Amino acid sequence: MNIKITSQNYTAQVKNVIDTLNQDLPLLFNQDISYDIYTPDIEFIDPVNRFKGKFNYRIVFWTLRFHGQLFFTELYFDLHDVQQTASDIITANWTVRGTLRLPWKPQLFFNGYSTYKLTSEGLIYYHQDTWDRSPQAILKQFISS
Repeated sequence: MNIKITSQNYTAQVKNVIDTLNQDLPLLFNQDISYDIYTPDIEFIDPVNRFKGKFNYRIVFWTLRFHGQLFFTELYFDLHDVQQTASDIITANWTVRGTLRLPWKPQLFFNGYSTYKLTSEGLIYYHQDTWDRSPQAILKQFISS
């Protein structure tokens, strides 16, 4: 079912999505995010995952928090900016950095960006993360620090 919304309401909804991402993303390793800006069939893709559905999306964020607290003494998601880059696209640029819970305290560091695609109602139906290096290169940081 497609619900028609006015241009003014769409603009307000996009602002709400950007505001929500700005609030949620910097804290995603510490607390849950808001899921009301996503469609029930949200599709998520990153270099190691691909799935659909809000339930699976929630599990990814729970898993990030769980593993972050388990394996890291410090873990940060530095959000640099969130921008509407097209009428139906929002992009967020970020850095993940942390210290692994090992005696030699290896450091994790990589940059990336998230591309969010919006429905005509201004809800996110697609989220793709792109990293500045391969998953293997990220893992190598743990043994070569």
